[in-house]
Amino acid sequence: MTKIIACIDGSVYAHSVSDHAAWAAARLQASVDLLHVLGRRDLSTAPADLSGSIAADAQQTLLEDLAKLDADRAKLIQKRGRMLLDEAKARIAAGGVTDVTAYLRHGDLLETITEREGGADLIVIGKRGEAADFAKLHLGSNLERVVRATHHPVLVASRAFRPIKRMLIAFDGGPSAGKAVEHVVASPLFAGLEVHLVMAGSETADGRRKIDGAAARIAAAGMTVHAAIEAGAAEAVIADKVVRDEIDLLVMGAYGHSRIRSLVIGSTTTEMLRLCKVPVILFR
Repeated sequence: MTKIIACIDGSVYAHSVSDHAAWAAARLQASVDLLHVLGRRDLSTAPADLSGSIAADAQQTLLEDLAKLDADRAKLIQKRGRMLLDEAKARIAAGGVTDVTAYLRHGDLLETITEREGGADLIVIGKRGEAADFAKLHLGSNLERVVRATHHPVLVASRAFRPIKRMLIAFDGGPSAGKAVEHVVASPLFAGLEVHLVMAGSETADGRRKIDGAAARIAAAGMTVHAAIEAGAAEAVIADKVVRDEIDLLVMGAYGHSRIRSLVIGSTTTEMLRLCKVPVILFR
């Protein structure tokens, strides 16, 4: 059976991840593995420095008090984690998906996903986690690690879910973009959506051949497709297209066709994740 892995934390993206997971699971008729991973830093504190003039008996009492505080804190963190999972599970169920299993784990998110991703068709994660700097539009570090490590499509949830009717495929003719097109054609996740296919830059014979071929492939699957080559930098062209055509979902390769990559995932991809206020599905 098809399975989706949805990763939540205590950030404002938890509700959105749940809603996007429910949308995808309903379309794919999939089960959902709901993960909340407590990092090692969540459950530990820096060791106390008890050196100095504190007497031995007082040091022992203080150590015992600190140990009790740590134990109480760990219990509260685990209780909060279970509450987050219960809320997310109820939210997914409200979206019509009842086959949801919640997992509260300790350790590393990426390791946990790796253990559970066998048989998964999609991973859903928020754009930013609890520790990300929203004011500076920093992406969550876990997002980059997950995209880099997994070979499954990754759905990066936007700040809030909205009904998805129109999707944009950012097409550059590279392997990742080609894989995205093939997945769109084959997967019921995208059935019935209006497809916009855009290539940024100057028009060339090779570029026209590739985008026309991709558009024909999508049209042959019975989908409505609008294809265009638009002059300009990819970041500006895609961002403008998302707003102008009221796009609800952006689909793109995690790596660009260019040999120049400023980050682990492509620089254009990173910029789109920062700027676009719609969910993004990334393909390796």
